[in-house]
Amino acid sequence: MPMLFNGLKVTLEVSILGILFGFLLGCASGFALESKNVIGKAIANLYLWIIRGTPLIVQALYVYFVVPKIVGYDIQSNVAGIIVISLNSGAFIAEIVRGALEGIDPGQREAGLSLGLTPFQTLWHIILPPAFRSMLPALFNQFIITVKDTAILSVIVVNEITKQIQNYAAVTFNTIEAYTAGALFYLVIISILIIIQKQIERRIRV
Repeated sequence: MPMLFNGLKVTLEVSILGILFGFLLGCASGFALESKNVIGKAIANLYLWIIRGTPLIVQALYVYFVVPKIVGYDIQSNVAGIIVISLNSGAFIAEIVRGALEGIDPGQREAGLSLGLTPFQTLWHIILPPAFRSMLPALFNQFIITVKDTAILSVIVVNEITKQIQNYAAVTFNTIEAYTAGALFYLVIISILIIIQKQIERRIRV
């Protein structure tokens, strides 16, 4: 259990920071996809194509083993894990943001501009509040997926839950006990997050 809780700490750290940076990256990409800027839209589409077209495990191995050779600096495994999760979750959050923005009636933007608001004021006060409410359940769902995706980071020696399970099994040879406990641990964590998600969705509907 101490090893599992140490792994949980790393898992939550990587997940929270990864989803935070991924949200910023996803928002920037989502707005770029909806903008009229050809260059920004092209860059966002290229980013989404690369990330969504390659497996997460390949991205993890590339960031941890290849990128340091290109830049000439070693990257700590936890930092590499945060980078990978940020890039991966950002690509999917970009689609969530784009879908939320497309779901807003264009007439609301026109109404804001007709009232004398600047484009930024219209975006901030009229477009973003309902868009954010509509994307919040999907964002929380992405966070749950991200928590599970951190298990793949064990391949680059990030000491999250799965890596701690592997370490314990390697030392004690209690494979059945180790992996069963790990599976139950994940099940409890994800169940708690799902309950929190349902509470948030209920509050949004109210």
